[in-house]
Amino acid sequence: MENKTLSTGAKALEVNLDALRYGSFAEIGAGQEVVRWFFRVGGAAGTIAKSISAYDMKISDDIYGKAARYVSRERLEDMLELEYDLNVECLKERSDNTAFFAFANTVSARNYHGTNECHGWLGIRFQTEPHAAPSEIIVHVRMLDHENSLQQEALGIIGVNLIYGAFHLSHSTDMLVKSLLDNLTVDRIEVDMIDFHGDAFMHVDNRVISLRLVQLGLSDAAMFSADGKVLQPSEHLRKKNILVERGRFRPVTHVNIDMLNAARKQFEAEDNSDPQETLSIMEITMHNLRDDNDSVDLEDFISRIEVLEATGHTVMISDYPEYYRLATYLSRYTNRRIGMTMGAHSLIELFNDQYYSALHGGILEGFGRLFKNNVKLYIYPFKDAATNTLFKVENLNVDPKQKYLYEYLKQADHIQQIEAFNEDYLHIFSPDVLKKITSNENGWENLVPEVVAEKIKAQQLFGYKPAD
Repeated sequence: MENKTLSTGAKALEVNLDALRYGSFAEIGAGQEVVRWFFRVGGAAGTIAKSISAYDMKISDDIYGKAARYVSRERLEDMLELEYDLNVECLKERSDNTAFFAFANTVSARNYHGTNECHGWLGIRFQTEPHAAPSEIIVHVRMLDHENSLQQEALGIIGVNLIYGAFHLSHSTDMLVKSLLDNLTVDRIEVDMIDFHGDAFMHVDNRVISLRLVQLGLSDAAMFSADGKVLQPSEHLRKKNILVERGRFRPVTHVNIDMLNAARKQFEAEDNSDPQETLSIMEITMHNLRDDNDSVDLEDFISRIEVLEATGHTVMISDYPEYYRLATYLSRYTNRRIGMTMGAHSLIELFNDQYYSALHGGILEGFGRLFKNNVKLYIYPFKDAATNTLFKVENLNVDPKQKYLYEYLKQADHIQQIEAFNEDYLHIFSPDVLKKITSNENGWENLVPEVVAEKIKAQQLFGYKPAD
């Protein structure tokens, strides 16, 4: 059954006919579209202990407690906890033969005027077998249909996919993730966060799951914190100033950290906002993760993520090779300032016409998209070893065809030179450091932050092998 895509109705019926599963459904927003599938295919009495929809905020608060935001992970987890605990407490007499579950969602579907963010949180807390400790799957989705009725339909389908996957595909989280869009398309639903935890997922690395979301096209970007927890972009980026450094980070070097810290110092000095209002992100594109065979080396991916997390930064994986697409994505979630820091070499590449071949308006359209949302570039210099020349914004040699465009962007303050850089670091290049690590040459530790060197040695990352 796992090798073919079942219809949504077939999945719901299979769950209904499974005598082991019994639980409740709690849905807020967009109707009760998930539980409706289980009612209409027949056999629902064998599955559904309760169905509830607490639409009124006061009623919702009375049942689940007060929430700062009603369409949030906080509210979803309150719903799951209460409904699951009620099942276990009220249905003790059948606990020897029943694996209990609670499914919940809290959703903001398209309103009448079409002015709201259309998204939702879905989750399931479930036992894999009677008396087992509960495991949990939390999902955040963006609904992309332009009609409320179609969003409701899509929500119902992905809810059934999540429930079926929890019961039948928990042994393979990769198959479970892929199945979330069964009978749907990425044009209708975006899954930008999924979090597995509990005994059924003891060996699951949610960072790898985040990568798979982007790799499979379920989402264009995924985020996780310095402690490895997956983050939902709209909640984490909301009302923040954002500063991003893009790189390969194989490994993180002194240059990477100096670039971000120096850019942040200038970025924060430009307004009077509290430093806590600015979020620094280290971002890797899928293009920089794929090898020559268009696949991703998971060991290499984990090595990069481990050293990034060691530096205490939020990490983003994106499928946006173009900077203007990344800027558009970030501006979806914040109306505050956005900064991007890059090396001078990367700035030169940004003025390459071929970079914008997919746009009808070419390079002018690309820069228009990049800078329209209060975006500024902060440029880190490089030093030519042969001539000892320091190249900065004022003396870069961009394509002569783009000279006037470059001068305009400088004068408009869209491109700014990083001033407080450490010139002692300019000789450091990540590929050289990586070669030293893999060949176990002395001195590579001096080229990376101390916490990165300790992490590489302790976990033998990037092919590091201690000397005999």
